[in-house]
This record gives sequence, structure tokens and C-alpha cells, in this order.
Amino acid sequence: MALDAFLNSLIFILPLLHILISPHTKVEESFNVQATHDILIYGTPTADIHARFLQTYDHFTFPGAVPRTFVGAVILAGISQPIVALVGFQHAQLIVRCVLCLFNASCLLFFKNAASQAYGAGAARWWAVLTMSQFHLVYYLGRTLPNMFAFGLTTLAMGLLLKPTKSNIRAKQALSILTFAGIVFRSEIAILLLTTTLPLLLTRRLPFRTVILVGAISAVGSLAISVPIDSYFWQKPLWPELSAFYYNAVQGSSSNWGTSPWHYYFTSALPRLLLNPLAIPLILLSLTHPSLRRQTTTVLIPSLSYMAIYSLQPHKETRFMFYTIPPVTLAAALSANYISTRFSKSNLYKLTTIALVFSVLATSLASTSMLLLSSLNYPGGEALTQLYALAPHSNTPINAHADVLTCMTGLTLFNQNKQGLPLALSDSWDVQDTKETIYFFDKTEKSEKLGWPIFWQQFDYVLLEDTALALGEWDVLGVVYGYSGIEVLRPGQKEPGEEKYRALGLGADVKWLRGLVRKYTGGWWVGPRMAPKIHIMKQRGIVQ
Repeated sequence: MALDAFLNSLIFILPLLHILISPHTKVEESFNVQATHDILIYGTPTADIHARFLQTYDHFTFPGAVPRTFVGAVILAGISQPIVALVGFQHAQLIVRCVLCLFNASCLLFFKNAASQAYGAGAARWWAVLTMSQFHLVYYLGRTLPNMFAFGLTTLAMGLLLKPTKSNIRAKQALSILTFAGIVFRSEIAILLLTTTLPLLLTRRLPFRTVILVGAISAVGSLAISVPIDSYFWQKPLWPELSAFYYNAVQGSSSNWGTSPWHYYFTSALPRLLLNPLAIPLILLSLTHPSLRRQTTTVLIPSLSYMAIYSLQPHKETRFMFYTIPPVTLAAALSANYISTRFSKSNLYKLTTIALVFSVLATSLASTSMLLLSSLNYPGGEALTQLYALAPHSNTPINAHADVLTCMTGLTLFNQNKQGLPLALSDSWDVQDTKETIYFFDKTEKSEKLGWPIFWQQFDYVLLEDTALALGEWDVLGVVYGYSGIEVLRPGQKEPGEEKYRALGLGADVKWLRGLVRKYTGGWWVGPRMAPKIHIMKQRGIVQ
């Protein structure tokens, strides 16, 4: 059917558009981005392994708070490599993100088809409409967080459980997939595995012996994948998710990143993830209506139980709840379908259906606005783009320094190495043979070297939030702005702040748009407030 074809294509097209509109990454995504880059560039050494890793791989320089698995990066690099070879390394970061996005989108499509088989085409269509009008889930499908490697797997598992089979092969497959996702990618999925397994046992859909057998085989198989691969890349015996669990849960170190009240996931995270203001009422209707209650309870129990148990952890982040969104959205879709199929039966059903349609349109508009605003929140990536545009072509390498904010908001190994060169092995090749300018970036942070004038003399350009850090004589070529909230300007009201330096990139675009809008609205403007974030500075004496 044409409607299904359109919705199915939307599941793939919308997340890809999000990647194109917001192509940069943040520090939370950096491990898998950098690891994938290093695998593509330096490969997997078989001799002098430890020395080779120390010389080339980023994770030995910036290991992070806890070690993370390389399994996802290995798969991404393997799938992306031929595509990168075909279209050019300058697009490698986009390709890597698109590969992950397409996997997660395929899992969402599988869930939709499973929902259609279990609850009918109407419910599945409403699920697709409600899901694709959300912002956070669609935005994150192509972001290389460990959670998003696990997300596709949990979505597959939840889809397998939607329609029981006589042999219960799907239930066994679901438990195997959840076990793999928890052992390899995210340890918190062990809770989701528990809340999924208990209903299967209580309803006698699976016997206890089968659960134990499936779990044991899946666990051994998962460890047989993770431990050898990660021990190789980290050069020590390692099961990353066990280390992460010990650090975050046993030692309680996750609280160092902030804590939230116990009800945060239910009262804040879930409404924001669902976004549609009618989603929660629809879920409540599904839970209370006699003809919907049974199937809704089956869908919701694992996810809501996971949410409740995980709420005991003081440190909370919205991304930990992504796994629950497909089934929770399905609960809302069941009510939406129930109401819309009775459109002609009464004015109440008719008005409610119209309200549902308008709520989806409003949610889609809000999601689009959130996407555009979020794209302004990566000043590091934008600063790198502007540096490349401002710096002249050079036959000799350009040395640059990037501060912490730049590295946290968009600077990656991919976008500082557009040519796909083994920069860590620069002593072994002739830079004169390259056709494009080569950049070497220093990322020194929290070091006494930052107070040495001689340290700054080695750089041609620096990307800094605080211009006072750069000792010596420097010219500020411009400043990259970043999103800093929403502002409302009235007629006659001056724009806040005086610009000391020229705005570059998206900051300049927003400034131009603000001026245009105010011209035609009599001085009114409601839009993003942009604040100076990263200054692009050139050492005096460098030819511009």
C-alpha cells in the first residue's frame, strides 16, 4: 500500500536528513567515532601490537573514564570501508554515522512490521507516525553513543516478542539478542533482560530451564566476541561492560556527572522523548480500556519495569530510556488506532481523531525546530569548517591548537583528517606529496605548558574559547557562535551585546536571518540566542 511505503521510507529518510543537517558530534560520541577512524586508517596490527597502538590509536591517549567496547567500531569500519573508498575519505564521518543510522532504522522497520502482524496495519501506521514525529529518537539514530549500538538490538528483541509463536523461537531469539546487547554494549540492558524474562516465565511462555539454557549459551557466545576483541585493542584482559558496571553501579562513580530525583524518567524524560502532548493520555487510555488493556500490558510491562528499576540509580540521562520508546509508543498507537477507526461513529471520535492529526503536525513542527536549534550547538565542528575556509592553501603542514570546548563540540579525527592520511605516522611519508593542506592538531589540556610562551609559538592557528590563553601576538580572524537559548526581541529593542569580533559560519547566518525577520516584522524576533564560543586566531607573521 502507498501509505505503508511512504511511512517505511520515512523511517530511513528522516534520520538521514537529521545527520545531514546536524553533521557534527559531541564528546559523548567520540570514543566510537575515533575508534572507527583509527581502524579505517591504521588497521589491526599483528606485529609490535602494543607499540603500534600506542603510536597510532587515540584511545591510549584519551581512554575515557571507563574502557568501552571496540565491537561496534569494528563492525562500522568493516561496513563503511568500501563505501569510503568509493566516495572519498572526506565524507567518512557522515558515512559511518549513516551506516549506524540505517541499521537502527532497519530495526525500527522490523518493529513496525511485527506490530502490524500482531495488532494490525492501523496500529503499526500510527506507531510509525508517532515515532517519526518525535525528535530525540530520530536525532540520535545515527549518533555513535554506545546506547545507540544497543538500541537497534533491543528494538529487534522487542519486535520479536510482539507476536507469540508455537515454538517460541522468537522469544528465545529475543533473549539471546538482549543478552548480547547487555554483555557487549550496555550493562543496564541486563535490567531490561530481567523485566522481559520474568513475564515470559510467569505466563509460561518459556520454561525456566529453557531460559537458563538460552541465557548461558548467549552469554558465553557474547563474551567470546567481546573479550578477545577488546582485550586485543586495549592490550589487557578486559570485558568492558563489566568494568563500566563496576565503575558506575558498584563504586557509584556515575553520580559524579550529576543526580536526578527518582521520578525523573517518568515525569521528565519520557514526556520529552514522546514529545506529543497526547501520547501520555493515549497510553493511559490503552491501559484502562477493556479492549486494549491486555495487549497494552503485555507491551508495556518490560519497559515500564525497566524504567522503574533503573530509576533507583541516582545518575539519570534521557538516552538510557531510548530502548523503551518503541514499545511505549506502540501503547499510544493502539489507542490512536482504536479512536481513528471509529471516526464515523460519533462526533467525539471524530474530534479526537482530528486532534490527534493536529498533535502529530504540531509535534513534527516542534521536532523540526529542535533539529535546527540543535544544529547550532556544535561550535567545535563549525570552528574547524571555518578554519579550513580561512586558512590559505599551504604546501607545508599547518600546526593548530584546539581547546577543550572545541574538542567536546565537534572536533574529531575524521574532520581533522579529510585526506584519510596516517597522521600519527607522518614521519614515514612525505607531506609534500599531498595535494591538500595538512593540519596537525594539538589538544593539550590542563597542563602547565599552557602557561609557557614557547608552547604557543609552535602554532600557526589556535581555536580558543578564551583568547587570553594564547600567549604572544595573535590576530582574531573571527568567532564561531553557539546556541545559548531562545531570545525575544521587541520593536526598538537593540540586539544584546556588542560584537567585538566578526561572526563566522552559522552565527553570521543567524544574525542575517534575525535582521531580515525584524525588517519585515516591524522589529520582532523570536529565535535562537547565539553566544560567542570559539575564537579562530592566527599568529602574527603567518601569511593570510
